[in-house]
Amino acid sequence: MSRPKAERRTPPPRPAASRRSLAVGGLGLAAAAYVGVDCLSHLYPSLRGRLQPALWATLALATAARAPFYRRWDAEIRAAPQFLAALIFMLATLLCEAIAVRFVSTVLGLQWHRSTAPLPDTGQWLLLALNERLPQTVIGLLRVRIITLHHYLMLFIMLGFSALFDCIKGPGLGIAARYMFTMAVGRFLRTITFVATILPSARPWCAEARFRIPDHPHAWAQKYYAPYASDPRAIRRVIMSDMPYAAVKDYTVEYRPEWGLMSFLIDILRPTAGDGSSWYHLLKKASGGCNDLMYSGHMFVAVLTAMAWTEAYGGWISVVIWFLVLHSAQREIRERHHYSVDCIVAIYVGILLWRMTRFIWSTRDSDRDRRLAKLDELQNKLFRAAKDSDMDEIKGLLKEVELAGQAKKAFSQRVILSFAASMVIFILLVVLLIFTLTRDG
Repeated sequence: MSRPKAERRTPPPRPAASRRSLAVGGLGLAAAAYVGVDCLSHLYPSLRGRLQPALWATLALATAARAPFYRRWDAEIRAAPQFLAALIFMLATLLCEAIAVRFVSTVLGLQWHRSTAPLPDTGQWLLLALNERLPQTVIGLLRVRIITLHHYLMLFIMLGFSALFDCIKGPGLGIAARYMFTMAVGRFLRTITFVATILPSARPWCAEARFRIPDHPHAWAQKYYAPYASDPRAIRRVIMSDMPYAAVKDYTVEYRPEWGLMSFLIDILRPTAGDGSSWYHLLKKASGGCNDLMYSGHMFVAVLTAMAWTEAYGGWISVVIWFLVLHSAQREIRERHHYSVDCIVAIYVGILLWRMTRFIWSTRDSDRDRRLAKLDELQNKLFRAAKDSDMDEIKGLLKEVELAGQAKKAFSQRVILSFAASMVIFILLVVLLIFTLTRDG
């Protein structure tokens, strides 16, 4: 008598993590290719000029081809208001920062920039000491500009777009909103930090080379700072009396352009006739300023990018990005764009702020959390229904648990397609703007 054939068991479906393994590896290779192609500018500029457009065209075409098949456009639409609010908040904080940068660079006048020595920086001493002991090959590797500001911004944009390919947990606009909100908070904290105490630049020639500003300090600095800056008796007297006593000197009347509603910025920005008639154009020329700005904005952006990749993506490429962050930090100190303290503070502030903004977007499964919360809420009812052997009641309660983990609202296919097309085009335009405006770091 032959035995009946055993029933063939179908294998369970693979989890999402294993389905994404190939995509994750592809994302890491794409990120490495982007940075690597840009590094060719130091060795083979002509080859880099051919490879870079091809790489960007490939990435853009892959994004456009994948967008119609993305399954989480509903979640992207729900995250869109959060994304736009974070974008507006970030732009507002960057505007305030630009005004503050110009203010601290001009309020003390050009003569102060010429005469004030940089602060002693033990981090710079350490790097100079290592230059005497390390091989020239290692020193050359530490000096080379492997990665700059626009690379970190582009790496994050690639991470956000990777949600289309299921490389990271969607929505992509959710992690973008968290990134911009965290950056806005960090830049605001940075602004009030460097405005509170004006520190001299590690590059004393910077202001004279870049700015057309008056030699003399502003009237505020003449009254509250300049008379008490170096005389110990004057400092003691102002401490004892706790009142300014020096008279403001008479200098040439400063240039006052016609800025209309923005005329209140004239005393803060101290424009000259050669700066043009636009206050916005003047802020663009201010760029990163010519004072030490506590803490480093470049390093803050780098740390946020590394934290986003570590949380959303992980893997070997995240470790590489952290090594690049450290390389950028030592280069900022080595080239004297910042003091060591600026880079150190930027690293731990970036880490802490990113962890504090997890409420905006997180890799945790929110659907599962909602189901567990609903199950906990209905636990007593389930026990009672099981005790009464009421299968209909049990099925109804379990249906409530399942519905609690699903999205509450669906959108029509027309709305989804219109939103998808507009967002892809909008973000690609933003990528091009970032690529051009931050090209010089």
